[in-house]
Amino acid sequence: VTTEIYLLERVLRVGAAIINKAPRFFSLPLTYRKCSSGSGYPNISLSAPLPGIPKPVFAAVDSHEQCETKITTLENGLKVASQNKFGQFCTVGILVNSGSRHETKYPSGVAHFLEKLAFSSTAQYGSKDEILLTLEKHGGICDCQTSRDTTMYAVSAEVKGLDTVVSLLSDAVLQPRLLDEEIEMTRMAVRFELEDLSMRPDPEPLLTEMIHAAAYRGNTVGLPRFCPVESVEKIDKKLLHMYLQSYYCPERMVLAGVGIEHEQLVACARKYLLNVKPVWGASTPTNVDLSVAQYTGGIVRDMSDVSLGPTPIPELTHIMIGLESCSFLEDDFIPFAVLNMMMGGGGSFSAGGPGKGMFTRLYLNVLNRHHWMYNATSYHHSYEDTGLLCIHASADPRQVREMVEILTREFIQMAGTAGEMELERAKTQLKSMLMMNLESRPVIFEDVGRQVLATGKRKLPHELCDLISNVTASDIKRVTTKMLCSKPAVAALGDLTEMPSYEHIQAALSSKDGHLPRMYRLFR
Repeated sequence: VTTEIYLLERVLRVGAAIINKAPRFFSLPLTYRKCSSGSGYPNISLSAPLPGIPKPVFAAVDSHEQCETKITTLENGLKVASQNKFGQFCTVGILVNSGSRHETKYPSGVAHFLEKLAFSSTAQYGSKDEILLTLEKHGGICDCQTSRDTTMYAVSAEVKGLDTVVSLLSDAVLQPRLLDEEIEMTRMAVRFELEDLSMRPDPEPLLTEMIHAAAYRGNTVGLPRFCPVESVEKIDKKLLHMYLQSYYCPERMVLAGVGIEHEQLVACARKYLLNVKPVWGASTPTNVDLSVAQYTGGIVRDMSDVSLGPTPIPELTHIMIGLESCSFLEDDFIPFAVLNMMMGGGGSFSAGGPGKGMFTRLYLNVLNRHHWMYNATSYHHSYEDTGLLCIHASADPRQVREMVEILTREFIQMAGTAGEMELERAKTQLKSMLMMNLESRPVIFEDVGRQVLATGKRKLPHELCDLISNVTASDIKRVTTKMLCSKPAVAALGDLTEMPSYEHIQAALSSKDGHLPRMYRLFR
């Protein structure tokens, strides 16, 4: 103990000596010490340029940026679109005008199967592993995604490997082997995904399916996005080839690329996509389903138990109410996008400030005032011939009626005059979100591909920002008034004992204040 005390005292003495000597070694000039006190700062303006400093030269947008997305149509009808972006990596892919909305003549789920079968064995590659090993040499990854109206095959890799990437894409899209064992594995993957979908804590994908089925009953975008259980065994190689023969033709495709020179991409497209005969033979585009979406409105209920068993997560009832908006080709698409941003919303436990939507209507009017509501979020789905604006909310099953009335009131209040500050905030948020998303190379790729596939051209970000800036309160009022004339689409999931009838919801959305008709009960 005595030794430890001695050592401690010695350390303290050495420390004190260093502190006492410090001013001699680390003393600062008088001028610095003056400035360190509150009153000693030199009087230099922070808003005027510093004297004697050269004038800064800022980067300016040159005229070439106006045409930065270059588009070429090949002799077979395939469009090649590209946008150069600095960096050693590029994102290249093929987008096909094909999705679940085109499955009227087929069992639902063909597009879902093709998504799972993408980048499997092809004429050139014996297995998916061979494809992944080839991409690894160029630091690459691949992915395939399908939506209701588009199928997208994409690869991100080094620019030096562009030739290999386009060759691989051509093989994956036009020369898939579709072996029996691959189709059987896909059946297993689809069954697993369907089980997972019904067990997820987040019911949003399931509700999105249900609201589309209610809004467009039995047609186009109302057809199932995911393969139904009864279709899993019906889909085979012959059926897939029939579908591919109709929809995978050059006129319905775009080869899009970001981060590469346009001339290089066109040269690769000519080499690998111009005179290639698909494995299913000649295309028959005459069999393409050109049906226009028919909005029907209606209700889809699912009273299955959505509780997650003995967990701390509460059992909730989820309601989604939607009304028809417009297609992304119409001028009103931008006002609807601003309206959706103005409604905003989210979960009751979302973190963040104004940038996270805390000042949107569904936060201020719904979540902040009704503590028992767990979620209130606005969504806008838009397609080439229709659109759907909807609000999803969740609460305890005993308060479903009150929750539905809150939603119908919010829909009615959309038709009122929007405040100048909330409108400007929504427009600024929308522009901010657009510009931040377009900093990502894969997002630029998808934007280029989808716009060129749908319209044959691309609106640049600054053009979209100008359109957003021009939206006025009268535009919001006009599109909302038009939207409220449509029949509602309703999706309901969970315990629906207290759920009001569809007719009552429709009556509330046709009223002046959004209140549900009163119900008189003899016994409670």
